[in-house]
Amino acid sequence: MLSGAVTLGIQGIHAGIIDIEVDIIKGLPGFTIVGLPDSTIKESRERIRSAIENSGFEFLPKNFIVNLAPAGFRKQGAGFDLPIAAAILHATGMIDIDPKSVPMVGELSLDGSIKPVKGVISMAIALVKAGIGSFIVPYENRHEAASLDELKVYPVKNIHQAILAMKGLSDPFTEKIADGRDFDSMPDFSDIRGQETARRGMEIAASGHHNILLYGAPGSGKTMMARRISSILPRLDRDQSIETTMIHSVGGKLNGAKGLVTLPPFRSPHHTSSDIAMTGGGQYPTVGEISLSHNGILFLDEFLQFKNNVIQALRQPMEDCEITVSRAAGSFIFPADFMMIAASNPCQCGFLFDREVACSCTDLSVKKYFNKIAGPILDRIDMEVLVNRVNYSDLAGRGSGETSGKIRERVEAARDIQKRRFSGGATRFNARMTSREVRDYCALGPDAELILESAMKRMRLSARSYFKVLKVGRTIADLEGYEGIGKSHILEALSYKNLHRNYDI
Repeated sequence: MLSGAVTLGIQGIHAGIIDIEVDIIKGLPGFTIVGLPDSTIKESRERIRSAIENSGFEFLPKNFIVNLAPAGFRKQGAGFDLPIAAAILHATGMIDIDPKSVPMVGELSLDGSIKPVKGVISMAIALVKAGIGSFIVPYENRHEAASLDELKVYPVKNIHQAILAMKGLSDPFTEKIADGRDFDSMPDFSDIRGQETARRGMEIAASGHHNILLYGAPGSGKTMMARRISSILPRLDRDQSIETTMIHSVGGKLNGAKGLVTLPPFRSPHHTSSDIAMTGGGQYPTVGEISLSHNGILFLDEFLQFKNNVIQALRQPMEDCEITVSRAAGSFIFPADFMMIAASNPCQCGFLFDREVACSCTDLSVKKYFNKIAGPILDRIDMEVLVNRVNYSDLAGRGSGETSGKIRERVEAARDIQKRRFSGGATRFNARMTSREVRDYCALGPDAELILESAMKRMRLSARSYFKVLKVGRTIADLEGYEGIGKSHILEALSYKNLHRNYDI
């Protein structure tokens, strides 16, 4: 008897509908799966056989052939277990309901229970686009799948519950929750003493989604400050939440007990991370740290300790807000619109600009160290902020700094201005303005024009740095509620492109 089921497979961060066909043909007992399955799917034969028998059904000694269609792309993952098992049960007459009635996905344990799988929200989106209104998912993926109002989700814990769902004898899951994170649980900017210049720089960077480099002596607070930036970023909107959740689900970073990711992600990979871990890839390309930070923060602590090929891999996503990963299995484009925060010592010993400890590095080693910072990547960083050692009086003071909540109010107000400015277009932040948008929205007054022209010559700014200064100046003006960009705004923006001047190289 020919039978079948409907499931979904992941390609990049998107999902496609897969038709499963099961037939019993003449010959000795066997179990063959065709249609470009990966090794995980091939191994599912023993899982399925054991799960069926331990669920109280009989796995008949027949010659089964399973086809995964379309056969043009490689299928991967253990999510095909449940639909294949359901189709086999129907083909052998163990159940009388057609599995094609409801798409399903799930990995089977040997006892017949169902484990969670990756990419369920991407699958749910694909079903909604195809006009399909029901979906059977593992119980632990219920919140993720139920985040779409257009879809009836039936979470199941074992094969028997899946059969009841196929028959329409179970109720759809309707509870919706967020990812469980909240601002109150995050480190607060009020913990930071002193560092007014650096705090101001972080506020500007957060407001305009600008990439920022923090450099200074060890222990000056660079990492502490970077880890608090999530507390001043606004929540993600609906579209951003869904897109971010898709990436984290495919990457296996989404806890099954959580729904949509509603706060910007914060990723902090170790400096020993490989280029594949950062960009994504593998035999079957999947997302890396760069894409996992999409719509959020990519924090690179000890920036110059990262391998050079990893640092250079940042060039495309910093420019295009996406990253292309090509492997033998295919070429995939992953979203990568992140705000990068890099933290670094200014030299090998770390005390080049320190006001209390003398630098022990030679001029040659300082120059070599600077050359590791400088170049195409530095040109793509909007802001460079020197973080000095905190004074004793600031450390010993009993008062606390401004809270993240107060700073977040100003950041949200500045982003609201940008939202109105770029409404109807693809741009969302000042940092992502095109050359035409810079001309339209970054008009300078006469005084500001003269200052920027002089700075271009004295500071040897590239064309890309020129536009970076204008974009940062636009954000500073937005924070202060000004329509135009004035002299003070340009002067402050120029103060954040000071690395060459500080090194005097």
